[in-house]
Amino acid sequence: MGLLIVVSAFALFKANVMVLRYSGSSMTPTIADGEVVYGKRIYGSEVRRGDVVVIDSPEGPDGVVSLRRVIGVGGDRVACCTDGKIVLNGAALEEPYLKGVDPDGLGLAYYVTVPKGRLFLLGDKRNDSIDSRMHLVDHQGSVPASGVQARIIAEDTAVRPYLLLGAGGCALALAGLVGGVLGWTVSRRRAAAR
Repeated sequence: MGLLIVVSAFALFKANVMVLRYSGSSMTPTIADGEVVYGKRIYGSEVRRGDVVVIDSPEGPDGVVSLRRVIGVGGDRVACCTDGKIVLNGAALEEPYLKGVDPDGLGLAYYVTVPKGRLFLLGDKRNDSIDSRMHLVDHQGSVPASGVQARIIAEDTAVRPYLLLGAGGCALALAGLVGGVLGWTVSRRRAAAR
C-alpha cells in the first residue's frame, strides 16, 4: 500500500508540475538564465494578469516554449506608456517585479485591445524581450490562451504536497515491512516453542 502511495505521488507530480531550466534573459531579474523553475499545469482559461506562464513559443519552432508575464487577458486595453508606466484598462499598472527596469524598454508606443481568448505577454526585461510588442499587427500582439502550458509557481508550493504524500507512503511501506518482519519472527518463535 505504501509503495502504491509513493508511485502515485510521483505520477501526480509528473502530471501536474513541469520542471524547466530557463534559458534566456527576457525574464530577468525575476528569473535568471539557467534557473530551474516549476510550473503548475493549467488551462489557458485559468490564466490571471501578472502570472508568469509557460507558453508555446509563437516565434520559435514547434516544441519550443517561452516564459512571459501576462499583462492583459481577453477584453483588456493595454497602452504604453503614460508617465513611464504601462496603462491597463485606464489605470497605471504597478509592476514591482521590474525592479527599476523601464516598463517600455524599447520606446514603442502602442494601444491594443486584447481579443477574447488571447493574452498580451511581456518579458520582465523589456529592452531584451521578444514578446507581444514585436508583432502588434497580428491579433494586436496577442497569443492564444490555449497555448499556455503552465503557471510558474514557487518551488515549495510545487514540490511540498508530493513530498509529503511520498513521505507518508514511505512511512506506511516501512511500517508494513517492520510489521511483516515482526509477525514472521513471532510466528517462527511460536513454532519453535511447540
